Amino acid sequence: MKRGRKKIIISDLPQRPTLEYETGWRARGFARVAGVDEAGRGPLAGPVHVAAVVLPEGFEHVLLHDSKQLSENVRERIFDELMQCEGLSWSLVVLDVLEVDRMNVLQASREGMRRAVMALNPMADAVLVDGLAVPDFPLPQEALVKGDARSLSIAAASIIAKVSRDRYMREVSQMYPHYGFEKHKGYGTPEHLAALQKHGPCPLHRISFAPVAQLTFTFDAA
Repeated sequence: MKRGRKKIIISDLPQRPTLEYETGWRARGFARVAGVDEAGRGPLAGPVHVAAVVLPEGFEHVLLHDSKQLSENVRERIFDELMQCEGLSWSLVVLDVLEVDRMNVLQASREGMRRAVMALNPMADAVLVDGLAVPDFPLPQEALVKGDARSLSIAAASIIAKVSRDRYMREVSQMYPHYGFEKHKGYGTPEHLAALQKHGPCPLHRISFAPVAQLTFTFDAA
């Protein structure tokens, strides 16, 4: 441990991700197994980020877990370590607000997963998908409910998607300082809803989401 870095202690969790599913696919002849996950389905503002990750065989990490189980500082640390991991390959796809509104957020997330796995270089042979199976997927897939707590590849994808999106929301908050994006990252917190009521939506808000749509109608009619 480097001097000056605080020791990070994570409470025992009911389940921790492993390479069990990746190993199972490799045993059946699928050498490159990717995990794919998204960040940003729930917020009222901002894009959806989708990451796909292929981990090297034998990969280990004592802290890597579902991104929602970790603090922001720990996620940032793991992200930087993943970027430096030899043999790891990854891709990131960003679907902007216009695409989210046009497709709806579920379809946008699915489309992002398709794009992310196709952007991997070299291409994956099979994919572990967080959540439910994605229709018309371009590669063999296995859907894992709460997969980011079960598969290390999906957990790594969740970290890359979440950290990249959070960094984007912190940056863009400088353009729209009234909303507090750097704090809530676009989620519908009381602070965010109060800012929406006061200032109305900005170009980052998803007009297809009910709290924003209602305000858009109100402000257009005013």
